Amino acid sequence: QVQLRESGGGLVQPGDSLRLSCVVSEGTFRDYAMGWFRQAPGKEREYVAAISIRGDFRYYADSVKGRFTISRDIAKNELYLRMNRLSAEDTAVYSCAAHLARDVHYVPRSSDYFVWGQGTQVTVSS
Repeated sequence: QVQLRESGGGLVQPGDSLRLSCVVSEGTFRDYAMGWFRQAPGKEREYVAAISIRGDFRYYADSVKGRFTISRDIAKNELYLRMNRLSAEDTAVYSCAAHLARDVHYVPRSSDYFVWGQGTQVTVSS
């Protein structure tokens, strides 16, 4: 069973940047399209970003478009989320997720994922 483990969260100030990482183990990373979700207290889970297996197609939520960048390193079995110009509205637990995809160009819908990591807390506060 594939396992996902996030890291890189923390407490930052508004305007700062942060990079989250997600290590994939017990599975073949190149078989999975990947995504990031976040959930703030009292709010529904939000689908933040996604990337195809090949890395050639991406999805971004409107709330993060132009500020966040999703990427992946096949050799390291790692997924990343680079977050720039952070604000208090970005405070949430961020989780990565995997979708077993047949099409290397496919970007998953939010309902496609079958496994999530435990999440890493990102807090943006002055």
